[in-house]
Amino acid sequence: MAENLNIHFERSIKQNWDLPAFSNYKDVSNSYKQIADRILYLHCIFKKFNLKKGDKIALFGKNSVNWAITYLASVSYGIVIVPILPDFKPDDVHHIVNHSESCILFTADSLFDELDETSMNNLDAIFSLKDFSFLFSKKKAYQNYLSEASKVYLQDFDNKLTSENYSLPEVKNEDLAAIIYTSGTTGFSKGVMLPHKSLISNIIFAKEHMPLNPGDTIVSFLPIAHVFGCAFEFLFPFCSGCHITFLGKTPSPKVLIKSFQEIHPRLILSVPLVIEKIYKKQIKPTLQKGSMKILLKIPITRKLIYNKINKKLTTVFGGNFREIVIGGAALNEEVEGFLRDIKFRYTVGYGMTECGPLISYAGWNKFKRASCGAVVDRMKVKIDSSDPQKEVGEIIVKGDNVMYGYYKNKEATNAAIDDLGWLRTGDLGIMDEDNFIFIKGRSKSMILGPAGKNIYPEEIEARLNNLPFVQESIVVDRDSKLVALVYPDMEQIDALGLNEKELQLKMDENRKSINKVFPAYMAITKIEIYSEEFEKTPKKSIKRFLYTTQN
Repeated sequence: MAENLNIHFERSIKQNWDLPAFSNYKDVSNSYKQIADRILYLHCIFKKFNLKKGDKIALFGKNSVNWAITYLASVSYGIVIVPILPDFKPDDVHHIVNHSESCILFTADSLFDELDETSMNNLDAIFSLKDFSFLFSKKKAYQNYLSEASKVYLQDFDNKLTSENYSLPEVKNEDLAAIIYTSGTTGFSKGVMLPHKSLISNIIFAKEHMPLNPGDTIVSFLPIAHVFGCAFEFLFPFCSGCHITFLGKTPSPKVLIKSFQEIHPRLILSVPLVIEKIYKKQIKPTLQKGSMKILLKIPITRKLIYNKINKKLTTVFGGNFREIVIGGAALNEEVEGFLRDIKFRYTVGYGMTECGPLISYAGWNKFKRASCGAVVDRMKVKIDSSDPQKEVGEIIVKGDNVMYGYYKNKEATNAAIDDLGWLRTGDLGIMDEDNFIFIKGRSKSMILGPAGKNIYPEEIEARLNNLPFVQESIVVDRDSKLVALVYPDMEQIDALGLNEKELQLKMDENRKSINKVFPAYMAITKIEIYSEEFEKTPKKSIKRFLYTTQN
């Protein structure tokens, strides 16, 4: 691959020098020139700390201008960025910072208050994402670095930065760009190692197949610490000269729609939950009225009604988008059918963190219903079955997008990637003659939350099994909510003489206790008590598949 990430960063900055680049929602905009300036300022600070290519910087905060600047400055310097989802618990953050061997942490002030710097011994400093000031420094001498950097960071540019003299250092496609942790909990966390070639491969595909123009507006509301939001609401638009508005915390559908109607984004990335809520709350009730049902049976009136709904729904999303790309989880079949009927401009893509993320995509006018797009031209995909078009098998992928492996976890890497570079996705599906992928299920126990975040039930079960009155447990997905199935410790119950009602109260206490440990998207909504032990394999593993659907 001839082009690399820094070439695209530098080109976009130089060509769009005076255009707006980033804004926090309801705040002033920052031009590409201003972003370029801040990148060089942070590069100077990195030099003061004697950071080398391959060193790690952790980044912990919600979507913001300074989060994006820190990311750009780090990867363009050759540093490995370690983004951490803002809803990870403090212990998870401590573990990720330590496991990744990060030497500097950038964090939001509000999140810093919950952290314990003494639990992250490798850190030399912690910086505020509010203004890049120190929140912690290991040595007093470090305190002078900021004032020194502010005086000298433009010396190599004759103290006057212009679009003509601006440049970024050379970084190779083979260099490691990011380590992204799919979980924070010790024993379950796996750091996905994405090289520069994975990031730029995703960006180049997007530029070729869903092109944006300088000045186009983008709303960034998916967490950019996650690869889906990072690639397509941040890196790709930045390399295209767009103006990106960061919403900060994950917004409610009401706030999100308000921002769309104010900003009029040209491309929208979404998870199914947003689309499904709008359909179920704003559209479906109208369609179920008696008079509407009658009108929809008449072809001419049905077409008129569908056209009207399409226009209204398009306006809801700002009226300026070329398409809405849905990813991160499966789209409800009823909702997808309706969107197809009204000819709404949507498509569904498929990817995973380990591919940075893209595996398949097709534009809305080529997209096949119930698919997740066609295999992207930078990847190869095969189905592990005797008849890939008819017989379901595991989806296996290879190409520029694929990770190097899991950081400091050779066993997990070898289990995921074979000697020829094929990555086992853990997803089951088929692929038609046009290379469109149709996902049929997941071979792994991982639960994909409604917002597209990975949930590993074993993490929750491991904690739950240590709580009072719990013998063993399984966490399952019920209508996009997590339910814990528990076989209780009968000896403990009998010893205390607890009745059924008292036991349920104890389990509810356990539920509240465990929900304090994990992020909100991993919250248990209910505990169901099982009177018999769970069925097991000869190896004494619970036969999870017997309990994943409600009887």
